[in-house]
Amino acid sequence: MYLSRITFNPLVSSQQLANIFCQDRYKEHQALWRLFDTDPEAERDFLYRQTLEQGRVKYYVLSERQPVDTTGIWLVSDPKPYDPKLFTGQKLFFNLRANPIVTVRLENGRKERRDVVMNEKKRINFKELPKETRPLEQEIVQQTCIPWLAQRSKRLGFQLQPDTIMVDGYQQHESRSKNTSAAIRYSTVDFQGVLTVTEPETFKQTLFKGLGKARAFGCGLLLIKPI
Repeated sequence: MYLSRITFNPLVSSQQLANIFCQDRYKEHQALWRLFDTDPEAERDFLYRQTLEQGRVKYYVLSERQPVDTTGIWLVSDPKPYDPKLFTGQKLFFNLRANPIVTVRLENGRKERRDVVMNEKKRINFKELPKETRPLEQEIVQQTCIPWLAQRSKRLGFQLQPDTIMVDGYQQHESRSKNTSAAIRYSTVDFQGVLTVTEPETFKQTLFKGLGKARAFGCGLLLIKPI
């Protein structure tokens, strides 16, 4: 695996970038995929995370192949081999953008995926509550998203340190695939805090394969660093 830091080429104008991306995560994903199009038959084998650092958009990309820019859009830092040394009980700081969803069964027996925040709002009839008694959205985000991640952590090889976890940046997104006119809707939240490695090999696979859904839209890449 390779971990790369990728930024936009400063010689590319803002208007050119706007025409390419149009603030659309699907187009962003397609543009990043072109870094790996030396094998057009290959399936997507990378995860990415968009960040804003010192006013500049930056992408962290974890991939099986080294990225190669043939478009002139990107500046690719030297991809570094990524094979973190992990051990049981190791504590790591982590940062994660995730798509927190649950599957619920409707009265008609059908199953439906919902993000955990909207699911909780439906459960408490949020829109019907008087404004003065409605919980703040950030309270709902905290109460639903942290348990969502904690419940999945055990089978993914780690355990959260509850008093360190912060979650914010809840957003709803809409994108469109070139293969369909239907809108793709999904939500994201950003987690950060401290975790403890419980099963090193399982956790390594979580790092390599990602966590949760919407990985094609910049979710699931678990960024870690030693404490």
